[in-house]
Amino acid sequence: MTKEKCKPLRNYNYPNLVWRNDRIPIAQKFDDPYYSLDNGLEEVRHVFLDGNKLPQRLKDGFKIAELGFGTGLNFLSTLWQWRRKKQKGMLSYTSFEAFPMKPEEMIKAQSEFGELSNIKHELSSLWSKLLEKGELYGSDYHLELILGDARRTIKNVNIQADCWFLDGFSPAKNPELWEKELLNDVFRCTANKGTLSTYSAAGIVRRNLSSAGFEVKRISGFGRKRHMTTAIKKL
Repeated sequence: MTKEKCKPLRNYNYPNLVWRNDRIPIAQKFDDPYYSLDNGLEEVRHVFLDGNKLPQRLKDGFKIAELGFGTGLNFLSTLWQWRRKKQKGMLSYTSFEAFPMKPEEMIKAQSEFGELSNIKHELSSLWSKLLEKGELYGSDYHLELILGDARRTIKNVNIQADCWFLDGFSPAKNPELWEKELLNDVFRCTANKGTLSTYSAAGIVRRNLSSAGFEVKRISGFGRKRHMTTAIKKL
């Protein structure tokens, strides 16, 4: 999958978290919650699953890439959709993360979402292995976690993703994940007719995506957010 295998970091840059109502993790460095205060699972479905039309597109060998693994909620929700569809074959999922959560914090954050209970329990004992090894194999998925600054690590990656989830913290608080050069690399690592989606509708994000070569749309957002962004790569 990669030109030069990115080795997992052993001195992890764990985020300092505070918990709103002992339920929703907020990264102190960015002063931003990891998922919607309204309903994190419904946000994922609206922004990432429906935003990329995944219920209709998932198939054997489908490749998803992501900026910002966070709590793992996007991966769990995608695997839930895969199994709900009774899709045959393997799902490929590559995620970039500079500040991985501790396994016990991931489990606490995921406990909010009872609908995903079977998948949560299946993976709860494997998050430490993911940090140590950088990947997990299941009967129907391959999950790769690339740790470190995505602006650097993506240079060593040569994938052709069918879709991207851009799920960094707010561009105003975490501008590094929305820079023009990084989004140029996202474009390079996207298959023709590949798509992406993000909760952000910030002008700088849409301009940088358009400059990279994507056809960009602003559509209705989730909950309190009026708008979000989707894009497609057409050669």
